[in-house]
Amino acid sequence: MTDRKLIPLRDPSEIPENMTEAEEREFWDTHEITEEFLEKAEPLPEQELPAPRPRTRPISLRLDDDVLRRLKDVAWKKHKGYQTLLKEFVVERLYEEEKREGMLN
Repeated sequence: MTDRKLIPLRDPSEIPENMTEAEEREFWDTHEITEEFLEKAEPLPEQELPAPRPRTRPISLRLDDDVLRRLKDVAWKKHKGYQTLLKEFVVERLYEEEKREGMLN
């Protein structure tokens, strides 16, 4: 490996716009950010954190082997875990039942 001298970047305006991925890779392989660059750079906008997932509780559920196999087959075709698919089924059915019973506004 040879030690090559990187080109120092002193201002964010020195970064070319609209580079392809290959051009970006080549650019960053040959350039380095300096303290001066960091002082001139605008802070990154604060990103909203995703809402925390609701807590779930493990339960025991007994299913016939055939039902479990079918559930896993459908989940596999949908590229999901079978437990995720089962939760989706329960939520959808609950909504339909609540609607039918007039429990929803």
